[in-house]
Amino acid sequence: MATYVVVTTMIGWFFFGLVGLGGLTAAVAAVAFASASAVAAYRLSDVVLLRTSRGVAADPLEFARLHNLVEGLCVAAGLPKPGIFVIDDSAPNAFATGRSPRHASIVLTSGLLDRLTRIELEAVVAHELARVKNNDIQVATLAVTVLAPLTLLSDLLIRLAWWNGGRTDPDDRQGGAAPAAAIPGFALLAVAPVTSRLLNLVVSRRSEIVADIAAVSMTRYPPGLIGALEKMDAESTVVHAGGRATAHLWLASPLARTDAEGRLAKWNVMFDTHPSLSDRIDALREI
Repeated sequence: MATYVVVTTMIGWFFFGLVGLGGLTAAVAAVAFASASAVAAYRLSDVVLLRTSRGVAADPLEFARLHNLVEGLCVAAGLPKPGIFVIDDSAPNAFATGRSPRHASIVLTSGLLDRLTRIELEAVVAHELARVKNNDIQVATLAVTVLAPLTLLSDLLIRLAWWNGGRTDPDDRQGGAAPAAAIPGFALLAVAPVTSRLLNLVVSRRSEIVADIAAVSMTRYPPGLIGALEKMDAESTVVHAGGRATAHLWLASPLARTDAEGRLAKWNVMFDTHPSLSDRIDALREI
């Protein structure tokens, strides 16, 4: 959240500077903009994610088994019942989102519901509830908002440099500063995706392993989660609603798998948002 506020403050400062506000006025306006934006991101980020992922609220009658399963696990875990959503996608996958346990939602694909047994589905739901209980979803959901302002700021810097560079007045001594203004813009444009990816890795890889262990502690039956992950490993988990900005939220990577062989294999593995399903299965078998 601190990173988000700093970045949006810089964006606001540049914007208000462009429209004619200067000095202290622009700074105050930028801070106000950043604060309002941070509050909006905190309260609405999960809503935006649910809409962009095309999640539909699971009808209590149509998905009675799912609702009963979630309610039972919530009682055992001491959690309020989260919102339950379903995405119409044949790929088996799931994710949790929200700003707190009281404002959380779990989302499952129709492909996951069709393929898993009740015991396996219980294990997957337990995994997502574990992320809710550990407050991983708050960090993961807010992480999605980091890349957008970084990219926007870089674009503003580059455009500002372009506009200033177009000055033809020989008496304008500030025109020469245009190339210098472009440097941080291009640098930020290059760094933003890497920063976002590294943030995703820190958030996702650690939390997936911890949530796997917590799910087994909740269900007390490791074969349930092992069976679910084995089925997911045997099929594609790539969902249409998945993207790089939200990949770390999902139970398994929703993106096309990177090459495991070749000259760039180590690089690809380092930037995967999730530990491999086979590694997670092996870890669960040792419990």
